[in-house]
Amino acid sequence: MTLSVAITHRFADSHLDIRFEAPEAGITALFGRSGAGKSSVLAAVGGLFRPDACRVALGETILTDSATGRFVQPERRRVGMVFQDSRLFPHLTVAGNLRYGLRRAPPGPIGFDAVVELLGIAALLARRPHSLSGGERQRVAIGRALLAQPLLLLMDEPLASLDDEHRGEILPYLARLHRTLRLPTLYVTHAMDELARLADHVVLLRAGQVVASGPIDELAARADLPLARRDDAAAVLDVRVLGSEPGRTLIRVGSGGAHLLVRPGAATSGDRLRLRIPAREVILARPQAAALATQTSVQNLLAGHIRALVDDDPARAVLVEITLDDSAAVLLARVTRDALDRLGLGVGAPVLAMVKSVAIETMD
Repeated sequence: MTLSVAITHRFADSHLDIRFEAPEAGITALFGRSGAGKSSVLAAVGGLFRPDACRVALGETILTDSATGRFVQPERRRVGMVFQDSRLFPHLTVAGNLRYGLRRAPPGPIGFDAVVELLGIAALLARRPHSLSGGERQRVAIGRALLAQPLLLLMDEPLASLDDEHRGEILPYLARLHRTLRLPTLYVTHAMDELARLADHVVLLRAGQVVASGPIDELAARADLPLARRDDAAAVLDVRVLGSEPGRTLIRVGSGGAHLLVRPGAATSGDRLRLRIPAREVILARPQAAALATQTSVQNLLAGHIRALVDDDPARAVLVEITLDDSAAVLLARVTRDALDRLGLGVGAPVLAMVKSVAIETMD
């Protein structure tokens, strides 16, 4: 069920004019700086905020339509919500909090035992919220939302209140939830690692407007978008594990005809992986430099062509989009203008993208 959202609203000091559609499965991330309108969108979809003009539809079901006066109350929307703070009931055990989600839920496919196993909270069932870590509380809050049998899950920066250790604790569970349930999810974040690891689709917001909307791998490599201007800008590639390299401590992965060597994780041959390749770690060279490959420590030499060049003035650099030969994948590189001029590289030119295996982040 595709989620369709159209919102217009004027606050005292800002204005929202936001329209987008989210795919029927997977995670759609609302990404942007504070004040961009992310949480307002989530609240409008959940029925907690009624904008001046609004239409929200989940498939054929109209949840809000200000033109006709239709407004489905929040508790009847079949929408699960997870906030920055877990909002658990302090007087109930973990099991009690989870079962609260079942009390008014219609029959559905998500069972209590399955949620407990999925989120790894079996050992917590008898405990009360005050005795849990921040990451544990958020896992319980997610479980309670799932047991309400939602047709749509809304998550408003669920990791924002956690420190790095607890963020690292809960991210694998969110990734497992993503892979296992494929429940359509609207996920608010301003953290690049969450975006790269979890999102299938991205809606970029700035000052109450949609800057761009599309698959994560397409938008992450767009040099003209705000994602590329960040210090942690990176291309995102979905690849398949092709196998281990005999006599080497690396595995080979592929995206179309483009192959890379990366550090091994828990993945086995045939598994799908997502890679994050930071723009600052991509070295550009003329194609003839491939002959020197055995004389460097760089493991990955990827042939491609320059698709676009965009000046990154604050960094005194140039953002370079590189389409890889024999693949639909696109890399992003940040280099100096001097380097481009010295190599004689411009739009359309063949180029060799060089990436160290240790610079590639593998998210399995």
